[in-house]
Amino acid sequence: MNTVFKGEHLLPGQIGQFFIVLSFGAALLSFLSYYFATTDDAGKLNSSWQRLGRIGFIVNSVGILGMGICLFYILYNHYFEYHYAWSYTSRSLPVYYLVSGFWNGQEGGFLLFAFWQAVLGNLLIVKAKSWERPVMTVVALSQVILATMVLGIDIFGTRIGSSPFLLLRNSGIEAPIFSQPNYLDFIKDGQGMNPSLQNYWMIIHPPTLFLGFASLVVPFAYAVAGLWQKRYKEWVQPAISYTLFGSMILGTGVIMGSFWAYESLNFGGFWAWDPVENGSIFPWITIVAALHVLIVFKNSGHSYFTATFLVLISFVLVWYTSFLSRSGILGESSVHAFTDLGMFWQLVIGILIFLAITIGILIWRWKELPITKKDEETYSREFWMFVGSVFLALSCFHLIVVTSVPVWNAMFGTKIAPPADAVKHYNVIQSAFAFVVTVLTGFTQFLKYKKTDITRFFITTGVYFLFAILITALIVTVTGVYKLNMVFMLVMCGSVYSVVANAKVLVDAFKGKFKLAGAAVAHLGFGFLLIGAVIAAGTSKVVSQNASGELAVQGFDAKAGNVKENIMIYKNVPVKMGDYTITYLGDSISTPSHFYKVDYKRFDANGKVLENFVLKPKVQASREAGFASSPDTKHYLTSDLYTHITAVPSEGFNMQGGEAAHDEGNDDKNYDEPVAHEVAVGDTIRYRDGFMILKSINKQVSVQNIKVGPNDVAIGANLEVHANNTVYTAEPVFMIKDGNVFDFARKVDDAGLKLRFSRIIPESKKMEITVYQQPKNKKPWIVMRAIAFPYINFFWSGSIIMVIGFLLSIQRRNKELKTV
Repeated sequence: MNTVFKGEHLLPGQIGQFFIVLSFGAALLSFLSYYFATTDDAGKLNSSWQRLGRIGFIVNSVGILGMGICLFYILYNHYFEYHYAWSYTSRSLPVYYLVSGFWNGQEGGFLLFAFWQAVLGNLLIVKAKSWERPVMTVVALSQVILATMVLGIDIFGTRIGSSPFLLLRNSGIEAPIFSQPNYLDFIKDGQGMNPSLQNYWMIIHPPTLFLGFASLVVPFAYAVAGLWQKRYKEWVQPAISYTLFGSMILGTGVIMGSFWAYESLNFGGFWAWDPVENGSIFPWITIVAALHVLIVFKNSGHSYFTATFLVLISFVLVWYTSFLSRSGILGESSVHAFTDLGMFWQLVIGILIFLAITIGILIWRWKELPITKKDEETYSREFWMFVGSVFLALSCFHLIVVTSVPVWNAMFGTKIAPPADAVKHYNVIQSAFAFVVTVLTGFTQFLKYKKTDITRFFITTGVYFLFAILITALIVTVTGVYKLNMVFMLVMCGSVYSVVANAKVLVDAFKGKFKLAGAAVAHLGFGFLLIGAVIAAGTSKVVSQNASGELAVQGFDAKAGNVKENIMIYKNVPVKMGDYTITYLGDSISTPSHFYKVDYKRFDANGKVLENFVLKPKVQASREAGFASSPDTKHYLTSDLYTHITAVPSEGFNMQGGEAAHDEGNDDKNYDEPVAHEVAVGDTIRYRDGFMILKSINKQVSVQNIKVGPNDVAIGANLEVHANNTVYTAEPVFMIKDGNVFDFARKVDDAGLKLRFSRIIPESKKMEITVYQQPKNKKPWIVMRAIAFPYINFFWSGSIIMVIGFLLSIQRRNKELKTV
């Protein structure tokens, strides 16, 4: 007998699963129809296969949109009977984080990928014209493969894909409650979102990154179509615009990721060379290289094979990146990687399909490729642009080889260890490539296509290079870069040279050669980006120096890093830290975040406050991810001061002040031995960190939830507490009710006090105030780390300038395409 489960909302999941199957079937129909339109109906203006292909692709798009609506409906309504909603969301999440919950899991990521490909495919249906049939054949094939990733159906005992509409009771989680019809009564909430993902960058970074990944299918499709249809040269012109777009969007997505890491994660920087981070730049590096070689071919007829291969391999690397992050192959080597959902071999097949297309079509058309046998002139722009693209490709190759160590071990049964100091390894080797590339982005601007006046070239580039060396010498001296490895000084020199050379080109552009502006601006941005990266990462300074090298936090080394770079500060106790005096003021909760307020003051020699600000680094905790810290940063024009929490008391998430009866909670053990004081109104009580004054007696005091009868007595002692240059008020209560004596203590958490109005002394007209004071090691505390990042604004501004350069270049290429 089948169990009838109570409270389940099955309809949205059933509709969503219908849309998944519909999108898969429609994508398959579109692929086959466009294929036959390209082969059987070649040369026909009106093709029924083409019309059917369009209909199939539009239906596929509708199916993807329907899936998205159903999934968001489930997330928004907290239908935790669905595994996806239970795994990645909770009732406490605001709506904007529910939106980001859509792509928090693998299935949602594939849906986002498919959505952007659908948008681009519909754009191509309108814009591609004579290219529509072969190009859309490739795009539709990619949609078919993506659709299989979310099918979630069994074929001959093998599960194909993982559906976001899988019910929790069918997800493989073994629990006794799933045998009960009312199991949902026991599931009050979802597991929630990883605290580090609860950041506004999570809302915009993944959609941008996936649009960048999806956009690379378009130049890939044009390259395949060009070789397939023997239109070897024609595909290059339209592909350049889409390659520019893909380079810009994917680069923007990667930079957004570094913004997110810098603002939300606590590893102290903007790039950690994590394997998944590395994977995101594989296709970006190759597509940027492809862009330059496409332009070389367009202007000189050289480097056709290199341009075609780089375009094709870029989309293959998109799939390889997906494999690295989603197959579970990286294991514990990446904090960003997903666990395996059983799609390991499906992802491998996806890579192999596009790799087979790349290799197969190049071999098939090899003899007909328009490869010129004439060598480029050594002093020509095309030759050195080609060299630069080769170095970009080699840079990517190095990243792939080292990042893929877990893959090589799985393939060949080896036990190769990754570099012991991975960050240093990547920094040094990639900086060597960066030096070559930046120098080339500089002096190629002084070269012309096909042939250059050698004498003029050497004079011009020599003057600018000498100027760059002088500026570099000044920069490395002022910033301290000279203390770093020589390769970083070379990168600095190359970046400065790229900036000054491209600035010269930009000046020329304003004089009438505006078509040169796009490349010059993009190269300027790239140069500034590298200048900022070298200075900020290479000369960053830990401000929170702990001279004692000790912290009274058990297991701190294992959890949070170097003790010598972290300081413990007690609440309301000022501590000197570098040029600042910092004070932990207290904490506040805005679910799910716990904010810790740290006051920064900077004084001059006379003790006058020169600067005062408060940073609020936050900590979040979840059952799955545990303690997660997000920094807060003070931004200056020339530097950033970056602060994050590395440890809090184990009870830190529940530290609340308030009223309690004397025996409630029995927390006297958390205080030093109490001291009783007999005082009258106006008297002063002194304690270790300050003093308090009994200001008045309140005979009309009330105590929450306790009704005072006509024969009862309730009196409050109004105390003014002075501690750490701050004034607090407290009113402990003495009560006689029904012949029994009670007192209700009041806590002043910021001062570490608990105050009792313990008795009345009628004969002396005084009152007894008992003072409990927390010992120093019981006072609220935090451990924090502060880092200064000098000149990091060069990195961020360079990123923005580079994107502007891409936009200008896209505008130029689109104008050229319209002219053609």
